Amino acid sequence: MRPGPRTILLLAPAALWLLAMLVLPLVVVVVFSFGQRAAAGGYSAAFTLENFANLGTRWAAFQNTLMLAPAGTILCLLIAYPLAYYLAVKADPRWRTLLLILVIVPFWTSILIRSYAWIYLLGGQGIPKLLDTFGLGNPRLINTPFAVLTGIVYGYLPLMVFPIYVSLERLDKRLLEASADLGSPPWRSFLQVTLPLSMPGVATGCMLVFILLMGEFLIPAMLGGGKVFFVGNALVDLFLQSRNWPFGAAVAVALVVVMLVTVTIYMRATRRWAGGRDDVSLM
Repeated sequence: MRPGPRTILLLAPAALWLLAMLVLPLVVVVVFSFGQRAAAGGYSAAFTLENFANLGTRWAAFQNTLMLAPAGTILCLLIAYPLAYYLAVKADPRWRTLLLILVIVPFWTSILIRSYAWIYLLGGQGIPKLLDTFGLGNPRLINTPFAVLTGIVYGYLPLMVFPIYVSLERLDKRLLEASADLGSPPWRSFLQVTLPLSMPGVATGCMLVFILLMGEFLIPAMLGGGKVFFVGNALVDLFLQSRNWPFGAAVAVALVVVMLVTVTIYMRATRRWAGGRDDVSLM
């Protein structure tokens, strides 16, 4: 059935917003990616594939991103699921709201301030000094992949907790009671009832965290110290420092393609794992 004039009128503002804020900027980036760097920096009109041929020079940034972004997503999931399960199923209803507020308290402070706090904690005067005091050595924590992963988990954990919490909070407790009445032990009820029904939240949380991590630049810049950098850091360097806009646009296009392929594979795999249910990929 074709949409009527009223439907078109209602959808027009959102469609125009997406066109202006998503489609047109992406078109500009794609056009820039085939150009060449002007003599004074910036963009000069041309049609060349040289920028895409030189993507290998930024392989280290892609490698770090493709390794640490999934690793950070998995760590967030491993920590967030038990926390969300406790909040939704086990926590006293009288304290649940307070506990949920505590989960989002870090968002009340700028990520910049929180990253500076981790610089101190992971630096020479923080945790390494404390470990050295107890004779446990003086490991180097700052400017390492460990430091970046720590900042990632700390910064993005709430984005993983809340989608999973919503799925678990909507769980019909009668299903668990029926599973117990049929003789299933708690671990089997969890694997056969709770986990499958919470997959929409898991899928949404993982997608939110992973997509944002693929474009992250602040946490690697501050906790990686220039030794652990993402594609986002490479883009900042290309656009703002070396002013090689066409090459930066080519890197951005490659990142978008990688994200589209990765998310598509993830959504198909998740849907297949859930037996073809369409509500798994989106809550």
